[in-house]
Formats: sequence, C-alpha cells, structure tokens
Amino acid sequence: MSGCSKRCRLGFVKFAQTIFKLITGTLSKDKIEDELEMTMVCHRPEGLEQLEAQTNFTKRELQVLYRGFKNECPSGVVNEETFKQIYAQFFPHGDASTYAHYLFNAFDTTQTGSVKFEDFVSALSILLRGTVHEKLRWTFNLYDINKDGYINKEEMMDIVKAIYDMMGKYTYPVLKEDTPRQHVDVFFQKMDKNKDGIVTLDEFLESCQEDDNIMKSLQLFQNVM
Repeated sequence: MSGCSKRCRLGFVKFAQTIFKLITGTLSKDKIEDELEMTMVCHRPEGLEQLEAQTNFTKRELQVLYRGFKNECPSGVVNEETFKQIYAQFFPHGDASTYAHYLFNAFDTTQTGSVKFEDFVSALSILLRGTVHEKLRWTFNLYDINKDGYINKEEMMDIVKAIYDMMGKYTYPVLKEDTPRQHVDVFFQKMDKNKDGIVTLDEFLESCQEDDNIMKSLQLFQNVM
C-alpha cells in the first residue's frame, strides 16, 4: 500500500472525527489550527474563497473539511456507501444505514448518486449555522423523500423510524416499539392544518415555528444530522 493510500485511510477516521467535533461544537477556533496540522492529506484545497463567501464556515474550517474529504474521496465526490460508513461510526449501537440513505439523498440535490464537496459543505453550513428558516426548509426536504413537494404520513414515519433505529437499543430511556408511530401521529396531526393528508412547506414552517414542542423535537433530531 502506498504512503498516500495509508494517509487516505487514516484520513477517513480523522474526517469523521472532525465532522463530529464541528456538529457538537467542540472544534473551537483555537484548536482549528491543530486539527488542520493533524489531518493527513494527499491533495491541496482549491477555490475555498468562493465557498467561504457562500457558507457560514471560515477558511480554516473549510480547509479542515476539504482535506478530510479529499483524503477519503480523491475523486472529489463521495458515494452513498462511503457516506454510510462515515455516518455509522457515530452510532455503533444502532443501524444508521437507512437514515444515512435518506440523509445522503438530501445532500445529493442533483440526484446523481454522488455528492461533491461543494454540495456537502453547503448543506452542512445550513444544518450547523443556518437560520431557523433555512434549517426548517432543509429538514422539510429531508422528510419529503419522493421530492414531490409534500410530506405524507408514510414519509414522516420512514424518517422517524430510521432515526430510532439509528439510536439503537441502548437509547435511554428505553423506547417502546410503538413510540415512532405515536411520535408521527402527534406531529402530523399538528402540521396537517387543512386535514388533507399531506403537509406542505408552508404548513411545515408555520407549525414548527408556532409550536415549541415540535421545534424542540426537530432540534433534537438535527443533532443527529
């Protein structure tokens, strides 16, 4: 195995750790430089100035993410299988594959079966540092599995069940088997304002912003995004 290949394999682990630190807020500004130096790379970042202007990340943060991304994906894109492997590292007690599938589809805005660094970091910027409205629009797109502009109860059930599967059997307190269905029933009843069996973007935005319980639940779920 070449030296570059070894560094890329090690970069896979470092990439996952870096994303986790960004999500949990433990990658503080005074440690970004250390993370940058520790990340083993095979490629130099290019064109980050434009991404810095388009996202809520600093140039240093983008360098950390870019180097890790290129370590694991020298071609400049990540496929679904690699994405699932990265995501599964954070949920060893559950099955993250289904939720990672839905999440990947939300990142893959062009539906090409692969995600470029620009797509990845733009979505990550919204999830971590976007406005409430931006986060809610992105979340709606995640729940709208078939991308028809609406969320039905089955789609919401699929996403919520995938989240519970990912959290695993060691979730505390222990969840009952019908908990996902109960959760969806409550959410959908509040969101489906005109009771037509579907939730529009406007209904979703209005419901989330006027109901503290819904907003708190979505914020909890955003922690695993």
